[in-house]
Amino acid sequence: MLSNTSSFETCAGRKAHDSWILFLLGVSFRFLNDKSLMKIMEEAASGHSTPLMASVDLFERLGLALAIGLLFGVERGWQEREAQPGSRAAGIRTFALVSLLGGISGLLAQIAGGVVLGLAAVGFAGWFGFFEWKEESAAGRRSATGFVVGLLAFALGAYAVIGNKLAAGSVAVVAAFLLAEREALHGFLEKLKWVELRAALTLLVMTFVLLPVLPDRAIDPWGALNPHQLWLLTILTAAISYAGYIAVKLAGSRNGPFYAGALGGLVSSTTVTWTFAKMARQHTFSASEANAGIAASWTCSLLRMGAIAIALAPSLLLPLGVPAATASAVTALGAAVMYRRSASDPPDASIPLTDPFDLWTILRFTAVLAVVMLATRWLPQMSGQNSLFGLAAVSGLADVDPVTLSTAEAVDRFMNATYGACIILIAAGANLIAKIGLAVFFGGSRFALPLICVGMGAALAASAAVILQTVAG
Repeated sequence: MLSNTSSFETCAGRKAHDSWILFLLGVSFRFLNDKSLMKIMEEAASGHSTPLMASVDLFERLGLALAIGLLFGVERGWQEREAQPGSRAAGIRTFALVSLLGGISGLLAQIAGGVVLGLAAVGFAGWFGFFEWKEESAAGRRSATGFVVGLLAFALGAYAVIGNKLAAGSVAVVAAFLLAEREALHGFLEKLKWVELRAALTLLVMTFVLLPVLPDRAIDPWGALNPHQLWLLTILTAAISYAGYIAVKLAGSRNGPFYAGALGGLVSSTTVTWTFAKMARQHTFSASEANAGIAASWTCSLLRMGAIAIALAPSLLLPLGVPAATASAVTALGAAVMYRRSASDPPDASIPLTDPFDLWTILRFTAVLAVVMLATRWLPQMSGQNSLFGLAAVSGLADVDPVTLSTAEAVDRFMNATYGACIILIAAGANLIAKIGLAVFFGGSRFALPLICVGMGAALAASAAVILQTVAG
């Protein structure tokens, strides 16, 4: 008997809940009728619009407000689809009416002033908050999500009528997406580690705190060091590394060394090379599995290098893009062949990639990048441009990114695209030699033999592409 009484009281409260919205809508429409709906439409439209145009625009806006409410109502109703009928403070009908109420309130505000919209919003917030509080108390929960969604539905309904329709609709879709991804977002937070959160916060500080205050002009006599551009390139590399780090974490080792190696190549193909070679020697991976992962990381590293350089200097598309794509095709073919030879179910193993946002690593990278950028500008003036080839070879042994970024930044400013592409390709070749050396050192010559063949094939393919381009040009 008590349960039936409680259910009756809930249903009665729900009916009162909807009745108040309908009452407010009725009063609003009556007021609009007294003011002449067509006149309001003309006032809302621009001075060059006809009444018919004003009518169409107004009903489009009211329809958008109604659609926003339905969108929130469907999402909220689906989240609580297992709840007992009458136990929710608001469902699909209520949210639709709430957004429509917000739209009508916005329309009234254009007639009687903004204070009308403010009073309507305050009144709605108090009324809706009371019903949401009763629902949460009855369910023994503490959540403000439903209340916030109600306020957002009202506000977007009003803005759809008096503001930008595209913005109102876009915000509604994004908000509904966030609400629908509740489980995924909570699961993400449960798995998030402090080092990953710190890395993300560091990236935000680098982007929104440090970057705006750096001077956007050269500070050296040779015009090579622009602090703003230098830091922007550092942020670009750090962001790509962080994306690769997260991708490796999400993929996990269950997808095998091939998939993990390809993703790891976005972070550091050098790290993947010596790590997998060491795992193969320790029999964590078979030789074919490790070689497939290493070759896949080389492929992604080459594609990443070319994409970054071409994004910074589009004129590098042909002189760099064609050789890089040709070399990537050879390494990808080698990776596919070795993958087919590997076992179908590789043993579990993790990839010990370092934190891409280690502060000292970032500062060292920035220092190396600054030195390379300075040398790129200074050496040609002192001893001719051919000195850059030696610099690219030496720098590429350690890391190809500083040479790639500094050269791409200098293309079309201090050097032509063909010359810049040659510098980057030399650095990439030196880096490939260094990685083959690491594979031999950590995995042994027998292990590294397939990688030597793949590396030589990639180098020959890139060289042939350069020669053909030179002859054709």
